[in-house]
Amino acid sequence: MNMKAKYFFLVSIFFLFVTSCKQESTFNLGFEDVENGKPKVWNIFSRQGYKISLDSDNVKSGKYSLAIEHTGGSVDYHYTLIFLPYYEGAKITLSGYIKTENVTDGWAGLWMQIDPELAFDNMEQNGITGTTDWKRYEITLDMNPAQTTRILFGGMLVGKGKMWLDDLKVAIDGKDIGKIPQYQPFSDKAKNDKEFDRGSNLVFSELTEQKIEDLELLGRIWGLMKYHHPAIAKGQYNWDYELFRVLPAFLKANNNKQRDKVLLKWLKKYGRIPKCSTCTATPDSAYLKPDLSWIDSSNANTKIKSLLHKTYLNRNQGNHYYVEIPSGRSNPVFSNERTYESMSYPDAGFRLLALYRYWNMINYFSPYKYLTDKDWDAVLGEYIPSFIEAKNNQDYRLTATLLIAEVCDSHSYLQEEAATVESLSSDLQVPALFSFVENRLVVMEYYSDYAQLKRGDIITRINGKPVETIVDSIKKYFPASNEAARMRDISREILRFNKSQGVRLDSGNNPYIVVDYESSAGIIENEKIWLDSRSMWMYHRYRKEDTTPSYSFIDKDIGYVTLKTIKSDDVPNIKKEFMNTKGIIVDIRNYPSANVAYSLGSFFVSETTPFVKFTKGNTNNPGEFTLDEEYVIQKSEDSYQGKLVVIVNEATQSHAEFTAMAFRAGDNTTIIGSTTAGADGTVSTIVLPGGLTSHISGVGVYYPDGTQTQRVGIVPDIVIKPTIQGIREGRDELLEKAIDIIKRQ
Repeated sequence: MNMKAKYFFLVSIFFLFVTSCKQESTFNLGFEDVENGKPKVWNIFSRQGYKISLDSDNVKSGKYSLAIEHTGGSVDYHYTLIFLPYYEGAKITLSGYIKTENVTDGWAGLWMQIDPELAFDNMEQNGITGTTDWKRYEITLDMNPAQTTRILFGGMLVGKGKMWLDDLKVAIDGKDIGKIPQYQPFSDKAKNDKEFDRGSNLVFSELTEQKIEDLELLGRIWGLMKYHHPAIAKGQYNWDYELFRVLPAFLKANNNKQRDKVLLKWLKKYGRIPKCSTCTATPDSAYLKPDLSWIDSSNANTKIKSLLHKTYLNRNQGNHYYVEIPSGRSNPVFSNERTYESMSYPDAGFRLLALYRYWNMINYFSPYKYLTDKDWDAVLGEYIPSFIEAKNNQDYRLTATLLIAEVCDSHSYLQEEAATVESLSSDLQVPALFSFVENRLVVMEYYSDYAQLKRGDIITRINGKPVETIVDSIKKYFPASNEAARMRDISREILRFNKSQGVRLDSGNNPYIVVDYESSAGIIENEKIWLDSRSMWMYHRYRKEDTTPSYSFIDKDIGYVTLKTIKSDDVPNIKKEFMNTKGIIVDIRNYPSANVAYSLGSFFVSETTPFVKFTKGNTNNPGEFTLDEEYVIQKSEDSYQGKLVVIVNEATQSHAEFTAMAFRAGDNTTIIGSTTAGADGTVSTIVLPGGLTSHISGVGVYYPDGTQTQRVGIVPDIVIKPTIQGIREGRDELLEKAIDIIKRQ
């Protein structure tokens, strides 16, 4: 990775954790304003082998300068940084004085970056080396205020030695920033609009077929305007509340002519859109393209269609109030979306808003919209009656769950599902882990000391109901990329209960249910199974610390690695310990506790190897997705010569699948197990009225040849699944198969 790419990556990752800095009247460019031994406003953070500190002995002026020093060990680079507010202008210049001492294996200099990767300079071509006295340096970048998300700058030391930094200045078009008003990318009008904070006050009459079609058209127009109209994108309107302002007149319209009159007046309210000089057509090479064919196929009049086309052709460019794709990321962040969590049961207007908001987010910013079972265009109209007619909070949440399930994405669960589906709502749980094995609900592990159930027992009835019947009644409420992931999630929830669901109490008020099950000893009917609190189950399932070492020898010739407990520091030891083994087994039937896709993946390739491509959305052209360049696994100094066997199953999801793709790039890799969850790609969060939270896979993930992973998962080279008999015998049949593959070579 070259220096520029490496630096962009580091800064981008760092900004996932640093979200803001305090804006002072001065930017402390001389480092004189000190608090707790550090210059105020500046971001100072640690980096192995380097130190940043204030120095009162070596200064250009004032009391302090800032020093960056290599202290020994690995040679890399370190920097300090500060954020700037937004400014308008054509060119920005950073200047300052630098002194150096014994700078080798790199350089010292100023750096500045305009995000999202619009401009960058770190003095790589004319950096300072050796030992030098105080001297003034400067760098200049071209500005683009309309597309800028942030400006950052500071000092940087690459390699060994020490540098001092003092008396920085920032000028825009030759003027000191202290004399220039800050650029305000967004208006406060949207934030300050409070008119409907207590409710929409909307009443919907009978929903005829025509009225549903009209509301579908309104939802599409509302979404197009939200993500394209420059005034809305700059925060000049609270777009939620603008919906409530147009709906009363819209609902009173009795025919298309009256409806279009309302729509035309509404669209003109937001003013004439300036001609866009930077809007570009969707490239032919785009992986996915915006589809606005609905405009011409609608029964709206020609004036409305013309206005909508003009809005698209002169759409917003740059910063957007409601959506952004931050530098260093490819997934959308839906900003400034209110949750209205105080509305436990949102009124009909807010429920319709929830549908409009969610449908348009998926329509314009889901990289996998084209993979849904149902045509996404058909979903909006279908769900309008369900959202408007939801009778209570539970009905609303059930409806939202069904809508989310239409995305067919295992990331897209409703976070509040425990309080959503009555048949699954629970504060009580059979304290066990279950899984569907050979299409039967099987006990995998039991936590309670008073357990009647054993590993391998098969639950056939719950409170008199066949398991198959229960599954059929609830499966629609489980969003999933594929059936394996759906059944995985159902197995985790099917034995959760609330006190109204057939839970019985013994004489000591201990809760229990009745089940029928099959064990190795025979069929047991009407057995009492004691329940425990969900907190106990959650502790064991998710929070209990696992201290199992991440790597060990199965025998002297086979190494075993589980990613469940792996740490980044384990990787060098794994490479050293297992270098001369016959084979290594990597178990990813879990979620990796550290990102080792690159560091460990490099051990298994003999040359730099592409393994993945991503698609990236475009807020300047919503609905457009382009394929990024290939990402590669870099060759390590000593590549592994033995066999790699990777174990996966339906628990392998998201980053676990990404990691499996990295290992698949290895020279001698075999993946065994069963199809993974098929939900790969960085997650984006969606919030809806009523305090609901959901997610989507926000980035498209593909193999270098364009083969999809979403919904498909990582397909094993050898399919092998557990058997009920194997579970009863305490065997790990997948691990046994992995060992056999290595021993047979």
